Amino acid sequence: MIRFLHSARWRAVWRPLSRALLALEVIGVLVLIALGAVIARYGAHDHAAPADLIVVLGGGQGGTERRTEHGVALYRQGYAPVLLCSGGAVTPRDIAEANRCAAAALEAGVPADAILTELESRSTEENAIAAQAIMQAHGWDTALIVTDDYHLWRAHWLFERQGIHTYASPAQITTGPLGTVEEARAVVREVLAVGWYVGKQLLGLPYTDFPPRRMMRP
Repeated sequence: MIRFLHSARWRAVWRPLSRALLALEVIGVLVLIALGAVIARYGAHDHAAPADLIVVLGGGQGGTERRTEHGVALYRQGYAPVLLCSGGAVTPRDIAEANRCAAAALEAGVPADAILTELESRSTEENAIAAQAIMQAHGWDTALIVTDDYHLWRAHWLFERQGIHTYASPAQITTGPLGTVEEARAVVREVLAVGWYVGKQLLGLPYTDFPPRRMMRP
């Protein structure tokens, strides 16, 4: 075996193989860069339109605050008569993101009967699954989702995959841009999250988190 690896025959096989592997690596990098550009470009524009409800996606304390502020602004502008705050607690000791959103919306003057909360989801895919169930129960068809700009493309994609006619609006329209470094890191994470979602779908894995923390409940 060692003799073969040093033989002219092996070198003849390895050279075109190594070129092919290098080409695949280059193509892979270019695809990731292109996806990152698509994500950034989509999030840089407002795609808001009137809908049956506005869905505010949780995103940690800071993200939830930004997204709620923009969701409330859209509500005041008459884009939808209902605000759905979506997102559970990251850990058992945390406040559910939906409750944090609802409290901020109430404080901002949104009537209590115009606010719904969804407290179970822990990921964007679960946000979409839960929102679809709530919308189906109310006979709603269209949703205007609110999240940060870097998250907008993937959120829109996952909601559409649940059969929801989806519009999307970035929180930055109201709250202003994120820092350059924070934005770049977030876009990279989104590229990885999209890759994970595609991979786990192809493999038939039942995870709904990124990074995966648990199996999806039946």
